[in-house]
Amino acid sequence: MTAQLDPQLNCAPEQIRHIHLMGICGTAMAALAGMLKESGYVVSGSDQNVYPPMSDFLAQAGIAVMQGYRPENLEPRPDLVIVGNVIRAIYPEAQRLAELRIPYLSMPQALGHFFLHSVIKPLVVAGTHGKTTTSSLLATALHRADRSPGFFIGGIVEAFGSNYRIGTGDCFVIEGDEYDTAFFNKVSKFLHYRPFCAIITSIEFDHADIFADLEQIKASFRQFVGLIPAAGALIACIDDPVVAEIAALCPGQVIGYGTGANCRWQLRDFAANGLGSTFAARKDEKLFGEFSLPMPGKHNALNALAVIALLEHLGLSGEEIRRGLASFEGVKRRQQVRGEVNGITVMDDFAHHPTAVRETISALRLAWPERRLLVVFEPRTNTSRRAVFQQDYETAFAGADMVVVREIMPLDHAAPGDSFSSRQLAAALNQQGIPAEYFPDTDAILAFLLKQARPGDVIAILSNGGFDNIHARLLEAFNRDLQ
Repeated sequence: MTAQLDPQLNCAPEQIRHIHLMGICGTAMAALAGMLKESGYVVSGSDQNVYPPMSDFLAQAGIAVMQGYRPENLEPRPDLVIVGNVIRAIYPEAQRLAELRIPYLSMPQALGHFFLHSVIKPLVVAGTHGKTTTSSLLATALHRADRSPGFFIGGIVEAFGSNYRIGTGDCFVIEGDEYDTAFFNKVSKFLHYRPFCAIITSIEFDHADIFADLEQIKASFRQFVGLIPAAGALIACIDDPVVAEIAALCPGQVIGYGTGANCRWQLRDFAANGLGSTFAARKDEKLFGEFSLPMPGKHNALNALAVIALLEHLGLSGEEIRRGLASFEGVKRRQQVRGEVNGITVMDDFAHHPTAVRETISALRLAWPERRLLVVFEPRTNTSRRAVFQQDYETAFAGADMVVVREIMPLDHAAPGDSFSSRQLAAALNQQGIPAEYFPDTDAILAFLLKQARPGDVIAILSNGGFDNIHARLLEAFNRDLQ
């Protein structure tokens, strides 16, 4: 049976004490649960995957979590249910929600209702790439300038040790995802975030399980920029012709950034310096300032330039911006050094789209030009496990000295011939002169790396998931070899 939710109940009631979250162990849902608990609500939740670290986080917050999506999870009856996008209409708990006629919201709707009210300026960072890093830079710089921003971001921001904060200032930074909202609301999440100002870093095809083609993605972004008010602003990377096309539709002020001559804000004099970089920012053909960033890669300098442009628009001084960027501690799982043993550095990065893979490898190559770079790649997303990017991945690993690819977990609903082939990727890379291997599981990859790695190597592990805790297991194995 499929849950038939009443659209008229898709709202928040006037009186709310107890809020229940279905799918509470997702990164965004757990963050929302924490924010609601801090705001004084009684919060409960349910999930099929109740395990650390999210189970520990929720327990420490005093939030009761039930295992599985059972009908009895809605007893005692909550005043409001927030439904995560992992929830399907066939789940028994969703069916019971419909039967009990409890008011309900999606996660993005709830974030908008409870935290993005009229006195707040939502600053939404959108785009195919760089959302988490750019959002984190923006929130950290605002914090260091004593603006006390709220934020809701898809990664743990090291300056706060968290991916959310309610804040007391008038700005709220949000990572704006174009992925869909919930089974009853098949629109992009960022359409619920009420942008006052926004950044768009890039627009490419992604999320092949949701969008049929780039045109559908562009349609969502058109709707998004249309939400920015005349008093607001869009900071747009107009080096990207698709972004430039979409930005032209914005009712608010459009501030272009990039490297091109037609950009109001221009990146100049970029230089790599190990895991850091320096660059100059020019505004209206004049030097605005020189900046240092404790992150490698030109793509990260461009993300920082977007933040500079927005912060200057919001009235921060060049010196406040400079201090905020220079003091940025990073984001977990974004070019994060997990450890070094016997001269072997193990890094963790979230890159999975071909463009992100290419930019990450380029940045690491600039950071360590003399060291051997071994790249371990897990195709894990619904898109990367499809054949749609097979050829793009074959050109994304230039700069790596060796590539190791994990076999995909088959998709449940992939059409015949629509699956990504790790074997084919390894073969194509070998033909280009890049040594490459593919393996069926993490254990086999670990065994291979233990034989291949030598002092001076950088091992970069690219995945949007936990990858069977490969980073810690690899470092532990290297340590055992030294004993």
